[in-house]
Amino acid sequence: MSDVDEITTTRWTHRVATPLRAFLSTEAGSAGVLVASIVAALIWANMSDSSYETVWHTELSIQFADQRLDLDLREWVNSGLMTLFFLVVGLEARREFDLGDLRDRRRFVLPALAGIVGMALPISIFLAINHGGPGAAGWGAAMSTDTALALGLLALVGRHIPVQARLFLVTVSVVDDVVALVVIAAAYSDDIRVGPLLLAIGIFIVTLVMIRVGIHSGFIYLPFCVVIWGATLASGIDPVVSGLAIGLAAAAYTPARGELEQASDLFRSFREQPTPELARFARVGLLRTLSPNDRLTRTWSGVSSYLIVPLFGLANAGIFIDGDFLGRALMSKVTLGVFLAYVVGKPVAIAGTSAVVSWLSRGRIRPGVGWASVLGTGTIAGMGFTVSFLIANLALEEPELSEAKLGLLMAIVAASLITWAVFALTNRLPKPRKAVALLGDVEEIVDLIPDVDPGRDHVRGPADASVTLVEYGDFQCPYCGRAEPVVRELMTDDDLRYVWRHLPLADVHPQAQIAAQAAEAAGLQGKFWEMHDLMFTRQDHLRIADLIKYAGELGLDQDKFHQDMMLPECADHITADLESADLSGVSGTPTFFINGRRHYGAYDVETLQLAIRTARIRAKIAAKRR
Repeated sequence: MSDVDEITTTRWTHRVATPLRAFLSTEAGSAGVLVASIVAALIWANMSDSSYETVWHTELSIQFADQRLDLDLREWVNSGLMTLFFLVVGLEARREFDLGDLRDRRRFVLPALAGIVGMALPISIFLAINHGGPGAAGWGAAMSTDTALALGLLALVGRHIPVQARLFLVTVSVVDDVVALVVIAAAYSDDIRVGPLLLAIGIFIVTLVMIRVGIHSGFIYLPFCVVIWGATLASGIDPVVSGLAIGLAAAAYTPARGELEQASDLFRSFREQPTPELARFARVGLLRTLSPNDRLTRTWSGVSSYLIVPLFGLANAGIFIDGDFLGRALMSKVTLGVFLAYVVGKPVAIAGTSAVVSWLSRGRIRPGVGWASVLGTGTIAGMGFTVSFLIANLALEEPELSEAKLGLLMAIVAASLITWAVFALTNRLPKPRKAVALLGDVEEIVDLIPDVDPGRDHVRGPADASVTLVEYGDFQCPYCGRAEPVVRELMTDDDLRYVWRHLPLADVHPQAQIAAQAAEAAGLQGKFWEMHDLMFTRQDHLRIADLIKYAGELGLDQDKFHQDMMLPECADHITADLESADLSGVSGTPTFFINGRRHYGAYDVETLQLAIRTARIRAKIAAKRR
């Protein structure tokens, strides 16, 4: 297996992950469940006479005082539970803007344009085929990519594609979903009532104010969200829009070091005096460190992906297929329009927009991945399900509804096969061309602040190495202790430079600060790395007497070492590292950066080696570009 193959098939892990990568993993992993639900719906609809439709048309009513809500089971799924799906979509969009690559707003331009054109062109193809026909009203069903299904099948048929291409697909899909919901609200909502709509908007503004003033309890928000959903439904607009709006309002941020220290103090108080009141304070303190976005995502992401979306598939994918229907549907303009809109329109729009924008901007705005990854993203985007079925149910009646569903299911199969072919051909390219085709040559966002300074930082390895690995660590941290042998094995690579920066978590590791000072004091006598290595072998014994003893073992002047530990010079170096950790968004240990880019995921040898190889290939591509 080549380096590029290994890089692009890195196993995702759950121990440490960005919100976006956790979302990718969840969405991709749930695709199998969704496909199984689609198959189950088709089998049920074709083997049980009329029981499929009978079950989903069962009425379920809820009455509160004199207000009564009557919906059938399919409507409860499509307009009720799917609101939570779009809540997760909104949360993901907000996370990407707050924490992901879209922090650089310029990187939003291309996928946003690709997403918009990737909807407009398929709609145009559908209308060109169906103009004036009975299926023309279903044009909205021919525009929206199903993120979960596309990511899941991409993981199967495009296993050589880098993570950055998946991020590009998610961004395009988020734009896709936002526009699709605007279309639902504007084009597929009849008899809009202003009163309930104004109520929904007013309550939504109240929730924004509550978020702004720092109210954290989800139980307080629950009744407000229910009222927003009910008022939106009463207004005549599909209430799934409310889920997206609430998700977009939930800010995302990483826990600040100061907030984590306060949470530690609260837990320590509870440890000393375990009372119910202090337990509540400790729990609230811990929850306050997490962003509203993170809490909502962790609550609803798995439920949405593994329960709600598959249930939606089960409720909507069942169509009765026999010889007569198949013969008629395959010749239907609705089926053909939906199929070509996705299989032709989506890849042409996404790849074409990327090429045109790159050319017009003279390369200043271009995809963060190579042309093969962009094309593969475009072809796998040629599958609609969730939003498409939702709009089809709103816009079409039988037989056009079943014909549209057949076109959507056929497009899923075709898009998967075409994407597999794209990456199979890419895999036959020579290694250097394959790397550029998959990874591209765009510089990545640098997360590390400030950059490595050999005159100040503690550096191991060759100065001219193409890859630099930076670790923020704590000598008493057990996780740093586990990472240390991994780093030593990585350092057998003669093209790797390793940098240590201090992040003593004194609120949980009482000897961490003095150990950091000891390492700096040893450095003044030229033995920083020797003291660094020794302390990691004796993490349970880091008191001052122990440290002075270690200085003697290393042949240092123990009196000078003891005096140097208290010098402002040593403390200032540690303080500077702490400040750089805050600027780089680091609050825990160990945290790694590879060529200035924060490493998310596991820090075992295999995962870090693959990340280093990725960085090395990118560095070589960048060097050739210069």
